[in-house]
Amino acid sequence: MGIRSFFSKPLAAFVDYQTKKWLKNPIGTQTQWMQKLVAEAQQTAFGKDHNFSQIKTYEDFKKQVPVRDYEELKPYIERILKGESDVLWKNKPLYLAKTSGTTSGVKYIPISKESIHNHINSAKNAILAYIHETGNASYLDKKLIFLSGSPEMDKKAGIFTGRLSGISNHHVPAYLRTNQMPSYETNCIEDWETKLDKIIDETIDQPMGLISGIPPWVQMYFDRITERTGKKIKDVFPDFGLFIYGGVNFEPYKAKLFESIGKSIDAIELYPASEGFIAYQDSQKEPGMLLLLNTGIFFEFIPAEEYFDENPSRLHIGEVELNKNYALIINSNAGLWGYSIGDTVKFVSLNPHRIEVSGRIKHFISAFGEHVIGEEVEKAMKHACSLHPEVELVEFTVAPMVAPTEGLPYHEWLVEFAKPPHNIDQFQRDLDQKMVELNVYYQDLIDGNILRPLVIKPLKTNSFIEYMRSIGKLGGQNKVPRLANDRKIADQLA
Repeated sequence: MGIRSFFSKPLAAFVDYQTKKWLKNPIGTQTQWMQKLVAEAQQTAFGKDHNFSQIKTYEDFKKQVPVRDYEELKPYIERILKGESDVLWKNKPLYLAKTSGTTSGVKYIPISKESIHNHINSAKNAILAYIHETGNASYLDKKLIFLSGSPEMDKKAGIFTGRLSGISNHHVPAYLRTNQMPSYETNCIEDWETKLDKIIDETIDQPMGLISGIPPWVQMYFDRITERTGKKIKDVFPDFGLFIYGGVNFEPYKAKLFESIGKSIDAIELYPASEGFIAYQDSQKEPGMLLLLNTGIFFEFIPAEEYFDENPSRLHIGEVELNKNYALIINSNAGLWGYSIGDTVKFVSLNPHRIEVSGRIKHFISAFGEHVIGEEVEKAMKHACSLHPEVELVEFTVAPMVAPTEGLPYHEWLVEFAKPPHNIDQFQRDLDQKMVELNVYYQDLIDGNILRPLVIKPLKTNSFIEYMRSIGKLGGQNKVPRLANDRKIADQLA
């Protein structure tokens, strides 16, 4: 046993002890965070504008702090970008995380000296939770790879600015630096394909124990290695035993990824966002990810069906229910207040509070009132693939076909298969049948001859890679939207 794996076990036990303390009182923990955040931000521009000095209870908080998305918070962000201090949070941000906005172009999300610990410690604690539960820490003595964006940063208003994954790279614990890959120089390469080839050059003969990244880009890494060697990943990296991922639902990629590896391995799901590290998978035995209630974020939840109402319900952690979709709202020690990050989640456990990401609040299809969400299309695809085990899926997205040249409108599923179904017509029927079961509105439209059953459009190899390359988002933390209410993506893929 190496020194890293040896000392990780008592540290894992300590973190487990600390976690269990706040798990005993989730409502009290969150109430304390709400009060602490409000108290510390009273003298900020936002705190003064929203009467933080008058807030004593959650009901007070809801009256003073409206729910906002980035566009609505942008005037405060622009003040930070002009060099102003004490705007959303005390002092200036430590970093600005740069991310893509759907309507505003680039978004700049503040990360404070207080909130950086949420990002770094949560990632570390996810690994320690795994070690505590399984006793497996041997991979820490091998090489570790984190497929991420460039760690190079610019400055805006004197504040370091870059991608979240690159910012996090600067905070990898010193004891892991010596076995972290790829090299800093390689990680700074902007062009994804050039970077990927260089990563392979550096890692292909190394004892890789842990690999982390967004599944489709890890799959691309694996495919390139197999092209070079003609071997399964388990034969190239016999010590590889733990896969860490986040950003997308793993299920659509799982079969192909494990087929590329050549064996099943343990995996840990993370839920990091530029706005905060929300949750991580704390158990290999239980579904869902542990919602992090004690790391500087006060969470609120809006029932997804009410999100676009004029006065939707806003709930705290003690008011949520199992298996119901909620829009996630955060208030943080980075200075995000009533901030809608755009994701929907549902609780799969209330003791402790574990969640699954069910979709994006603005990513849905409702061209005819069906309101199909990401969770439904992913469940349907998983079901169809289970009935057709020969299928290996690369990627897919769904869009409405409102005005076809003939026949009724339909939902078009643009799918890139690594291995297609033997009978694509039956696969299509199985997929549609599951959608009918999952969404009663979709069923009504099919039964009422408003829509015809869905249509699969198989795409040529590398269609999604070519699309992401064409929009300058190949690799890193970028991902293809699972579905849309228009055909902007579909028409470029078709």
